[in-house]
Amino acid sequence: MTAAFNFDVTAIDGAARTGVIATPRGAIRTPAFMPVGTAGTVKAMLPESVAATGADILLGNTYHLMLRPGAERVARLGGLHRFMHWERPILTDSGGFQVMSLAGLRKLTEHGVTFKSHIDGSRHELTPERSMEIQRLLGSDIVMCFDECPALPASDDEVARAMRLSMRWAERSRAAFGDRPGHALFGIMQGGVNRELREESAEALKAIGFDGYAVGGLAVGEGQAAMFGVLDYAPGFLPAEKPRYLMGVGKPEDIVGAVARGIDMMDCVLPTRSGRTGQVFTRRGALNIKNARHQDDPRPIDEACTCPACRNYSRAYLHHVFRAQEIIASMLLTWHNLHYYQELMAGMRAAIAEGRFAAWQAGFHALREEGDVPPV
Repeated sequence: MTAAFNFDVTAIDGAARTGVIATPRGAIRTPAFMPVGTAGTVKAMLPESVAATGADILLGNTYHLMLRPGAERVARLGGLHRFMHWERPILTDSGGFQVMSLAGLRKLTEHGVTFKSHIDGSRHELTPERSMEIQRLLGSDIVMCFDECPALPASDDEVARAMRLSMRWAERSRAAFGDRPGHALFGIMQGGVNRELREESAEALKAIGFDGYAVGGLAVGEGQAAMFGVLDYAPGFLPAEKPRYLMGVGKPEDIVGAVARGIDMMDCVLPTRSGRTGQVFTRRGALNIKNARHQDDPRPIDEACTCPACRNYSRAYLHHVFRAQEIIASMLLTWHNLHYYQELMAGMRAAIAEGRFAAWQAGFHALREEGDVPPV
């Protein structure tokens, strides 16, 4: 695979943009939502089912795959695409976030992070060089730099320290990534909610040069208003001709607000995790299928939805199988949520292309204000 990685912005409406990222494994239509396949699977879904929802790209998790089954093993078995039966593009995160959020014991130095596995307590070292090696072994199409993501709130001094370390690691990641035609490396902007630190981070990343740029360090406890405050200026610090990826976001309202501020790519565990816990996303907002109001309701979750859960099953049935802890509940509710998220992205892409994004956004919020249909 030697085809180039390329991003073409096809329409702009306000700050919102739509376009196509070309990769050797297929096109990614933007704005794009990436379902999360943490351990080589999107939980409760077959890969064919994920593709049927409209997903062009999945996210894989460096930290989890490194610990189990191991990057070298995945490489011996033909790479992550073959291993998990997904031939479309895959983005892998660097492992940095999980090292920060999951490890009970870690030691952070200029060189990298030494940590204890949350699975068996074994010790591991993750550095920019090792993160690049793992992602190369996995064979992902879009590789993320190794960075440190501090939880918010944090002092400006702490955010600045972590950001500047991440920028030094970004330079090492770029050097270790090398020349890999058809594969892309994204840099990650840090800086918390501090505008000057965000701009300093963006300038450092642009000086190194990347195929795309992520806005990292958000959706980590700062709240939606603070996140949108950063997104009002941060995307503008990044090259307009490169994809902009907001990591770990989010709820439908977060996604729409991010796209309105110039973001092209997002990922989040929310639609899949919520499906397994009975929370369902619809055009009218979120509902909880385990609530008693659904137990006699013959209607679908959303009469306008064409996913299998809505086409073939009633709220009453979905309430029943969820309360009975049947596996089909996780399957159907996850499918519905992923379908809704991809429908959301498709709606935004069409609205931006046709220059009516503001009206689309107003309609999105108005329908959610109405809330769920009245109970039967």
